[in-house]
Parts: sequence; C-alpha cells; structure tokens
Amino acid sequence: MANGKREPLLAYFSMEIALDSSVPNYSGGLGVLSGDTLRSAADMALPMVAVSLLYRKGYFIQRLDARGQQTEDPVVWNPREKLEILPQRARVQIEGREVTIAPWRYIVRGNGGHSLPVLLLDTNLPENAEQDRGLTDYLYGGDSHYRLCQEVVLGMGGVKILREIGHRHLKRFHMNEGHAALCTVALLEEKLGGTSGTVTPEMMEDLRERCVYTTHTPVPAGHDAFTGELTLQVLGPERVELMKQVGQDGGLNMSTLALKCSSYTNAVALKHAVVSRTLFPPGSVINSITNGVHIPTWASKPMQELFDRRIPGWREDPLGLRYMIDVPDEDVWSAHMISKKDLVALVKAKTGVSFNNDVLTLGFARRMTDYKRPTLLFEDLARLKSIAKYVGPMQILYSGKAHPRDEIGKAHIRRIFEVMGILKDRIQVAFLEGYDMEVARKMVAGVDVWVNTPRPPLEASGTSGMKAAVNGVPSLSVRDGWWMEGHIEEVTGWAVGEHIDDTTNPAHDSRYSASLYNELSKSIMPMFYEDRPSFLRVMKNTVALNASHFNTHRMVAQYVRFAYRMPKLLGGPEAEK
Repeated sequence: MANGKREPLLAYFSMEIALDSSVPNYSGGLGVLSGDTLRSAADMALPMVAVSLLYRKGYFIQRLDARGQQTEDPVVWNPREKLEILPQRARVQIEGREVTIAPWRYIVRGNGGHSLPVLLLDTNLPENAEQDRGLTDYLYGGDSHYRLCQEVVLGMGGVKILREIGHRHLKRFHMNEGHAALCTVALLEEKLGGTSGTVTPEMMEDLRERCVYTTHTPVPAGHDAFTGELTLQVLGPERVELMKQVGQDGGLNMSTLALKCSSYTNAVALKHAVVSRTLFPPGSVINSITNGVHIPTWASKPMQELFDRRIPGWREDPLGLRYMIDVPDEDVWSAHMISKKDLVALVKAKTGVSFNNDVLTLGFARRMTDYKRPTLLFEDLARLKSIAKYVGPMQILYSGKAHPRDEIGKAHIRRIFEVMGILKDRIQVAFLEGYDMEVARKMVAGVDVWVNTPRPPLEASGTSGMKAAVNGVPSLSVRDGWWMEGHIEEVTGWAVGEHIDDTTNPAHDSRYSASLYNELSKSIMPMFYEDRPSFLRVMKNTVALNASHFNTHRMVAQYVRFAYRMPKLLGGPEAEK
C-alpha cells in the first residue's frame, strides 16, 4: 500500500544508516548502503521497518590543519529537529543492570508515497545508570566492552522495541553485518519464555527460517569477536549457556552466530563471496548479492533533469537507464559541466585552490585507511609530473576521514597535504574536509574520472564508483569488489593492474602505480583531450551498463526473492516455506 500503513513483515537491523547528512548516524560505506537500501525499499513499498542506534555525538567532525593533521570533534545536534521520540520503552540486561531503551522514529518516504519507519535506539534516559546513558553516544567509539554493550542494545533491544511498538507479525529479520547478531538470541528467548532452557532442533529451524545475514568484510579482523570473560561479564551466565547451544562456546563471534542462526547468508559482490567462504567454517553456504546505490539520491540535479527529459520512468525502473546510449553527446556533456563547475566553485570556497573547468579532474573519496591506498597515485611523483607536462594537465581532488585511532590512515592524509606543496607548480591537488553525503554528491557528479586503488582482495564491494557511474563518471579502479563485475576496458572505465595477481603485499604497490600511470597517459588523457566523442561514449556506457544494474532497486528485489523468499511482495507468487 502507498499509504505506509501496511503491517511490517521485514525488520532490517544495521549499526549505521545514512538517513540524512544532518543525522550523524553513519561513518561511511556500510551506513550509506543501508540508507540507500531503505530508500529503494520505500520506493518499492515494501512492508519493512529498520532498527539502528541513535548516536548523540555521532562519528566525529573532522578538522584538518595546514599540514593535514586530523583532529576530531564530537557532533553537536538536536535529534528533535529530525526525529520523533516514541512513548514505548524496552529493557535489556547488561552486566546485571536493567537498561531502558527509547526509540526515536525517522520516516523514509518512497517515490510513490510509502512511509518506511526507522527506529533509532537511545539509552540516554534519566532512569539509566550514568555509564549506560552514554552507550549510544558514539558510532564505533570506545573499546570492546563498549561495542558489545552497544550490540546488546541493537540486537536484543531492537527486537524488544519492535514488540513493544506492536510489530508481532515480522517474518524476516535481516542482520546487515554481524553487529545485530544478538537479535537471534532475543528471538530464541521469546520461544523459550526466558533466558534459559533447551534449544530444540525445531526452535533452531524456526529461527533460521526467520533470519537473514549479510556480511560486508573480507578480513578476519573485521568480524566482531569477544572473549569468554567479557561475554560472561556483559551477558551473564544464563545467556552464555544459551549461546553455547548455538555454537558460541568460549567466547562470542557475532559473524558465526549470525551465520549459524540464518537460513540465508550473503556477501556483497561475487568475488567477496569467494573470499568470504575462506573466512567462515568449512561447508558454510555464502551466497552473493552485489551492492547497489539509490539512483535518485546520487544523480545530480542536472543529470536528473536529463534523465527526466530523455528516459521517463527511470526513478521507478532504473533498468531504463540503458537508453542513455541514445542520449546526444552534447546533452550529456552539458549536464556534466554544470556539476563540474559547481564542484570547482566548492573547492575554491572550501580550500582556496583554483581548479580549472577544462582540466581533467580525478576524484578519490572514501575512508582514509591503508588498504585503500589513497596515496598510490603519488608513488612516483616524477612520473606523474611528466605525464602532466607532456600528455596533458590534470587536477586531483580528495576527501575522506581516518578513524580516530587509525594513525596510518591519518598519515596518508598528511602525505596528501605534503604532495600538494610539491606538485603545486604542475598539478593542483585539493582535499575537501568533512567528507559526508553532501560532499560525496558533489564529487561523484563533478569529477571526470573516479579513482579507486584498494589492495585486492580487501575491497568487499565498494559503492562510490557506482555513485559516480550514475552521473556518467567512469572509474579508474583496481579490479576488486564490484568492479570485477562492472569493468569493461574502455567501455565502462579502466582497470588498474588488471594482470597483477591478487596480493596484500605492499611491495607490489609500485606495480599497481605503474599500471595506473599507464592508463592515465596512454588511454584516459588522450581520449579526454583528443577524442572527446570516445570519452563521452564511455560516460554514457557507465550509466547504461553500470548504473542500470548496480542500483538498490535491483539489489532489494534480489533480497526479496532469494534471501527473504517472499516474491509476493514484488507482485509474484508467494514462496513456499
């Protein structure tokens, strides 16, 4: 129903959800993906409710000094300006204390009028002990103890809040990453009528039927695991004994808990599924549903206007974007240049650096961490300057935050600022502070080529290049994550190190950088400056071939059919149990 009053059948749990730039409930890719998922679910009028936490101090506000040294300030915001606090309350046990949880509601409104509620859980209540009031202050803040307590609030508290609100007919519980895995324990306790008892095979079959799990990380360190001592301290002996019955003995691994209690587990790209099968217990079935982006959210205003004129119905059915092939070159370039001039003005206003509208602009924006190799482009400065001198001018725009405890990531930012000074007479380099959804929208629409240089196979999926593709901006990317599926050389973009074996060995960086320089000097720049029709052909292909497929409308439909097994929600026959 389009009136939003349909009883929710699907519950979507995620530690972070990017709802709005002014709601600091996300740090990066996972949160943005969650937000895009819910926007498509609302467009498709799915009967879904989402659960996350309310972060009163957010992730952090990034401050950069003249040398690129990052410092962090807490976010200051008023939840009442964007959210509605609901009267229901739920309580969970943490370290033997009763912690009260209040839900705030945000409404995601779909293109057809459907309302999808998002519940953000808050422990900053006067009835809670002081240490519990701050449990939902920071996203990814604190130590393992803080994280486990947060995950009790999200998973167990989330189920209880849903019941208090009256959602008693939920058919599927989707854990977007393992952070919410304790929702499975809450569901078991509902069956048992308490925190102790025998978990029968029938109970496990029923639990697995209702639960779905998506893993997003391709490295062991990315999976939350807690010691037996900490688990016992936070959850208590009865719950520890209960979890032993589902394979959590001697500690708590959120990913394996989610896996064992789910009927469907998926990775977020085809290659990520292959990698994930090496991280989970032998015989684990890891399916694949490749990520996407919400097209209307990430298409710039000029590109939306172009789509409206040339491809009616693209909002409802992104597959129609395949017709981009027939859109006149001059219309595509005109729309792109409006976004590019807008970005150039933003760079000047925010950094003082003067970019040129007619110069090839490379964009790199994502979490600043070592495996993403943000400074790979600067591996050989002499070669880079030579390319700019003899092949054609270029300018480079960066943005992104390093985690407060990631000193290597912070060092990469400082290196970018150092290179700004070294290259300033030949290549303009700028860094936009405070990367968020608004900065991302400007960048993915206004640069000419999107650069992505992770060490394979460490990129689970990546979605920033998908956002660029929506705006006709092709990628220059290492073949990892989604780009393994989206890359067609000189058709949708260009590959970096295509013939270099997957490795996490930093010693191979020079081989990747050499490949990057070759693509720039021999393919991209000659095409951009000397064969603009061919460059425009690549731009149109990125929309027609990639944006039409790598979107959350397609992704959500796959979840409904394969993970939730409820195709009737899409107008098809109901799946058998």
